[in-house]
Amino acid sequence: MATPQPVLAPPAKAAVFLVATVNPGGEEAVREALGDLAGLVRSVGFRSPEDGLTGVVGIGAAVWPRLFGGPAPRDLHPFRPLRGPRHTAPGTPGDLLLHVRAARMDLCFELTRLVGERLGGAVTVVDEVHGFRYFDERDLLGFVDGSENPQGAAAADAVLVADEDPEFAGGSYVVVQKYVHDMAAWQALPVEEQERVIGRSKSANVELPDDVEPDDSHVALNTIVDEDGTERQIVRDNMPFGTVGRGEFGTYFIGYARTPEVTERMLDRMFLGGPSGAVDRILDFSTALTGCLFFVPSADFLDDLPDPPTASVPVEAVPADALPAGAPGERTEAVPPHTLPVGSLGIGSLKGA
Repeated sequence: MATPQPVLAPPAKAAVFLVATVNPGGEEAVREALGDLAGLVRSVGFRSPEDGLTGVVGIGAAVWPRLFGGPAPRDLHPFRPLRGPRHTAPGTPGDLLLHVRAARMDLCFELTRLVGERLGGAVTVVDEVHGFRYFDERDLLGFVDGSENPQGAAAADAVLVADEDPEFAGGSYVVVQKYVHDMAAWQALPVEEQERVIGRSKSANVELPDDVEPDDSHVALNTIVDEDGTERQIVRDNMPFGTVGRGEFGTYFIGYARTPEVTERMLDRMFLGGPSGAVDRILDFSTALTGCLFFVPSADFLDDLPDPPTASVPVEAVPADALPAGAPGERTEAVPPHTLPVGSLGIGSLKGA
C-alpha cells in the first residue's frame, strides 16, 4: 500500500482547519503547493520535533478534474446536504482542506502561514478554525470526544482505502462540519439529562446501559452496525474552538473513513432519523454551519502528482445558496463550490446562529 498522509496521528493539543476554494486560473499554483507540503512540514517541524507537527491536505470533488487528468477516487463526490424534520446539515463551498496538528499552536500557525504564502491568490479561504485541547480530550459541552475511535490495525482498516480502489490506495475520505453550541440552553440541563442526550456518563465517560440509553442519544445514532453484525467505524479528530468576546463556542467535527458512506450513514441517522425515527437530540443544542467532503490522497500521490488535465475545466457560476430547498427528511442536492463572495461563509454571526 502507498504511504498514507498522517491521518492517524495521535490527538494533539492544537489544530488549524483551513478550507479554501480554488480561484479560476489558480490550478497550477495549487498543484505546486500540494507538492511542497511535505517539505514545509519537515522544515517547520524540525524546530521542535517532539511536538509532533503534521499536515494533511484533502481535495474536493469539484476541483479534482481541474487539477488532475485521469480518473478521480471512486467514492469522491460533493457533500450531500440534509434537510431533516427539525434540523439541517448544509453543504458549503470547499475545494481544499488543510488539517494541521501539533502540541503547540505556534507550529500549526507557522505551517498554515507558509502554505498560505505558497497558495497566494490562487485560492480564497472560506473558513479557518483554530482548535485547542480542552482538559482531558473533552468538548465544550463537557464530554470526552473520540473515545470510541478504533486503534492500531483496526484504525488503519477503517480509514485507509485498499484494494477496492487500487489507484488511490493509502488515501482516505474526510468529512468536516463546524458546529456551534447553545451553551446557555445546554448548561440549563441537569447533568443526568445531559448524559441522556450524549449517551455516556459525563465524569467517567462510560456508555450508558442499553436499557437506559435513549434511542435519540448521540451515541446510539452514531453506532452503525451492518446486517452481519459488523460495526462500521470512522476516526474522529474533533477539536473545540471558541471566542469569548463574541459568545462563539463550538466543535469542529472531522471524521476520516475508508469510504464516505459510513460517515454519511451516521449523519443520515442524526439529521433524518434512526431506526425508531428519532433524530439526534444533540442537534437541539448544536447547529451545523458548514459541511464539506474531501479525498485525502496518499503521501506518494502528492510526491508524484498525475499530469494536469489536457483541457481546462470551466468553473460554473451558481447562486449563493448554502442549502437548497428540499422536502423535510430527505437529502438535497449538493451545493457546487465558488458560490459565495470572497472571504464569506454566508452564515452571518455564529452568535446569532
